[in-house]
Amino acid sequence: MKRTKQQKFRQLRPYILFGVTLTGILILIVSTVGRQEFNTPQKLTLDLVGRGQLVLKTISNVFTGTWGKYVALWDVREENENLRKELDKHKSVTSEYREAMATNVRLSKLLRLKDSLPPPTITAQIIGRDPSLWFRTVIIDQGRKDGVEKGMPVITAEGIVGQVLDTSPGFSKVLLANDPNSAIDVIIQKNRAQGIIKGVGDAYDLHYILKNADVEKGDLVVTSGMGGIFPKGLPVGTVSWVMKSKRGMFQQIKIAPAVDFSKLEYLIVALKEKSLAEDTFDVFDKNTPTPR
Repeated sequence: MKRTKQQKFRQLRPYILFGVTLTGILILIVSTVGRQEFNTPQKLTLDLVGRGQLVLKTISNVFTGTWGKYVALWDVREENENLRKELDKHKSVTSEYREAMATNVRLSKLLRLKDSLPPPTITAQIIGRDPSLWFRTVIIDQGRKDGVEKGMPVITAEGIVGQVLDTSPGFSKVLLANDPNSAIDVIIQKNRAQGIIKGVGDAYDLHYILKNADVEKGDLVVTSGMGGIFPKGLPVGTVSWVMKSKRGMFQQIKIAPAVDFSKLEYLIVALKEKSLAEDTFDVFDKNTPTPR
């Protein structure tokens, strides 16, 4: 666009020079008259000179104004581009800062949880998820060389996550608590009624709670400490649905997990000298191959 303007100016330059020269000649002719009274031809010449000067002045003003606005617009565009780049840079820095702050908050919560758990414990990061529809598992970046063994409980600041299903020297597979193969001993916090939760998609079913137990929507459910897997009193979830059917001894209860399994990143594995899970917990039959 800038080159087009320059080309137009070059094309108009001969006409402008001709107009300026003609105007100068006419001014010279008029000036030779001095103070003598103008006759008719001289008056016509003066009128022509005046009109020519007016046209040249108008063209000059228009061209000067247009060129000045164009140059100013070019500078504004360049300034806007620089400001846009600076804004993008600040947005990137702000995003990194927010992510760092969010990570710091999560790790601070995990640190407080580690301090409340009996040692030893280890922090792990999720590095992969099982893509199959049959099992709900995640892969963490800690394994046998770090002291992780099959059956060890996995926890986050919000509550229970699951149990270690299998290990390699550097990595471990964790069976999530919302997997249908998982079973964890729990109690309803307000009345100490004991039951077992099993995963059903994104929720739990709570089994073996007698009909005479007082259970309401919103009641807190925590680990019972039975079975030697999870420490007692860890958050499991809240009662989201209760029904006392006419048949059977037990209530039908659904639990909303305390943990959002879709947003897991950092976990804590509660290490033990000897895992009791190998004797008390086995989610797969010996004839069923371990999922890979």
